[in-house]
Amino acid sequence: MRLFVALDIDDAIRERMARFVTGVEGFAPDARWVAAESLHVTLKFIGEQPDAAVASIEAALGQIRSSAVEISFGGYGFFPTAKSARVFWVGMEAGPELAQLAATIDGVTASMGVPKEGRIFSPHLTLARARGGSGTPQRQRNDKPNRVFQHLQEKLGALPRPKFGTMTAREFFLYQSQLSPRGSKYTKLARFGLS
Repeated sequence: MRLFVALDIDDAIRERMARFVTGVEGFAPDARWVAAESLHVTLKFIGEQPDAAVASIEAALGQIRSSAVEISFGGYGFFPTAKSARVFWVGMEAGPELAQLAATIDGVTASMGVPKEGRIFSPHLTLARARGGSGTPQRQRNDKPNRVFQHLQEKLGALPRPKFGTMTAREFFLYQSQLSPRGSKYTKLARFGLS
C-alpha cells in the first residue's frame, strides 16, 4: 500500500485554484494537470508499506500533538528550474508550525523504519507535471531545457501573481495513493486533529 501524510485544503481555495487552472492549462497542453479534488499539501511521503503496517502507522501519527497551522496560498514557480521545468506549483506561506509538524511526522515515521527526508521541507501544491520522467523537485543529471511550460511562463509573466486565500489547517490525514494510467487516486485512511 502506497502511503503519504498530508493536509487537505479548504474548498474555497480549491475552487479558486480550479478556476485558475481552467484559465491557464491551455498554455501547457502537453503537461499532466492535477485534478482539483486531488490537491493537498504533502507533509511526508511514506511509500510502499504492507497492509499490516497501516494500523501501527495510524497509532503513531495519533500520538502527535501540534498546533493548528495558518497557511496562505499564492504565487507560483517551476521545479527544478524555469528552463528545465518538470513541475508547475503554487506557493505557500506559513509560520514555523508547518515545518515543525512535517519534522515531527518525519521523526515518528523514521522510528518505524521509513527513511528520513534528505531535503529541507519546501511546502507547495503541484498543479501540473511534464509528461514522462520524474516529478522530483531536485535537479537530476539528465535535466535539460524543455518547452513544456514555456508558453505558460510567458503568459503568466504578463499577469499579476495569483492569490488564492488563507486557511487554518486543523487536521492532517494519512492517505493511500493508488496509481493508474489516468493519474493517482487518493483515499483518506485516517484523520488526526491539530489543536
